[in-house]
Formats: sequence, structure tokens, C-alpha cells
Amino acid sequence: MDSRESEIEYCKQHGIDLPFSADNSYSRDRNLWHISHEGLELEDPACEPNFDHLLVLGVSPEKAPDEGEYVTMTFEKGVPKSINGKSMKVSDIIRELNALGGKHGIGIVDIVENRVVGMKSRGVYETPGGTILMEAHKQLEELVLDRATMEMKKDIGNKMAQVVYEGKWFTPLCDALRAFVASTQEYVTGEVKFKLYKGNISKAGTTSPYSLYSESLASFTTGDLYDHHDADGFITLFGLPLKVRAMKMAEVEANK
Repeated sequence: MDSRESEIEYCKQHGIDLPFSADNSYSRDRNLWHISHEGLELEDPACEPNFDHLLVLGVSPEKAPDEGEYVTMTFEKGVPKSINGKSMKVSDIIRELNALGGKHGIGIVDIVENRVVGMKSRGVYETPGGTILMEAHKQLEELVLDRATMEMKKDIGNKMAQVVYEGKWFTPLCDALRAFVASTQEYVTGEVKFKLYKGNISKAGTTSPYSLYSESLASFTTGDLYDHHDADGFITLFGLPLKVRAMKMAEVEANK
């Protein structure tokens, strides 16, 4: 048997009942975090997915409720602790977010990915709870992490995703990446509020005892911590390489 279709036909000929029909025989993998779909019309990148026929965990944004829903979450040291005031273990939080996200068409991704084995493969992923959790966590990190750490964590996050995707969890590199991420989460504690509406997650407020946000600085009010004249120095220094290059280019042109 060289295809899913031939396997289905074999089962049919031998009286083996399958829990799906041939026109719904997507290749699916499901766990707590997500469900993936491959096959059928998805094998042609030119074809639009039939979401009404395909989706399992939720609905498309077009079929989601016309009224948004507000959700509040709390985190302690980067770990989610509660939803709407109810404390839960992390696995139950993901299950609850899966239900909420699926209801509002959150976390549906149609992607052509580069497989480890070298081929490109197209699939549709439903990750409603994971999408909400990552956005909520990012919403809090924006408030408490400094600029340089945020930038490095994005790079480390991409590398971590690659390492895990390739199945290299039990490696020294993965240990080191996790150690970096863990160190960044020491002060990622607080509460986030957001609204779910037709595939979108909109911020609705963030608080943290470790917030680095200063309203007076954000409004550019001149004071002891901020004076706009301080910008003169780094404008000169940041612009110095460009100034030197412009001088060199002018010299080159003059000598032609």
C-alpha cells in the first residue's frame, strides 16, 4: 500500500470500519498543545483550506461569535497561575484556553514548513490555547523585561524552537537555552487582561509589581532621569560611522 487512499480501500474490502470517510481522511496529530492537519486539498499550496470541513478544536474567525470576550490571567515567574480569578495547574489552563480560543477562532495557522528530512510540507495547525498563552506571556514580558533582554530572548526563542522541532531536547545546547529563558523569568509576575474576538487577541491592560514602565518618562517629561539634550551624544556617536563613510565616498568621487 503506497497511499492513504489505498489503505482506506484495503480496510473497506476487509470489513474494517474507520472513524472517518475518504473525503475526511486528513493526516492528523493531536496533543494537549495543538492538532495538525495534512493531506487532501492541503497537499496543493494553491488550494484554500476548507476550514468548515477541517477544523476540530474550534471555528474559523468568520464563524466566531460577533461579541468579544474578556479574559484575565495571572503569572508568577513566567508560569501561568490562573484564568479569570480561578487558580489552575498549567495543563488545565491550556485546556481552558483551548476552549476559549477555539470558540473565538484563535490560533489557526496555514503554513508551508521546512521539514528536518529536507522536504517542504504544508499543514494547518490549530493551537488556540498555546497562541493565547504565548500572547499573554509576551504582553507581561513587554512590561518587565529590559530592551536588550527582550531582543536576545526573541533570538533564543527561535533557536529553542528549532532545537525542539529537531527532537534535540536532551542535549547540552537545549539545557543552556532553557537556563537562559529561566533566568529571564524571575520577575515575569503580574496580571494581563485581553479580549478575544474573531481570531484576534487585543490587549486590555497589564499590571506587575516589577513593571519598568514609567509614565513620566514615557511622556518625555524633562526631569532628573530624562533630558532630551542627552540625545545629542548618542546621535553623534551612532552617526559617526555613516559620517566617516560619507566623507570617504566624497573623497573617492573627487579623485575620479
